[in-house]
Amino acid sequence: MARTRVASVAASSEFTGDDGVRQPGGEVHAWTPGMNQTLCGLALSRTRLKRFPHVRFDFRATDVITAGDEVRYICPRCVAATSRRGERAWTRTAPRP
Repeated sequence: MARTRVASVAASSEFTGDDGVRQPGGEVHAWTPGMNQTLCGLALSRTRLKRFPHVRFDFRATDVITAGDEVRYICPRCVAATSRRGERAWTRTAPRP
């Protein structure tokens, strides 16, 4: 049985959302609270990443970043570390007969 990780976000910058709560921006990584590094192995203190324990890391490999987003880069190694083994990131909507 595979164990899934519940990860929060560590990011290079922050912004204040419409509701007044700070949100991650810039480069986004997955981080497990209580650890001193991201899931891809970056040390939080050396890279100066800010911790966001209230924001869950729920990015997928199929997510598309647009010009209006505050998040500019999603770490692919962190996405791979948080996805379940054998789980498809896409679904077939109209299969061939």
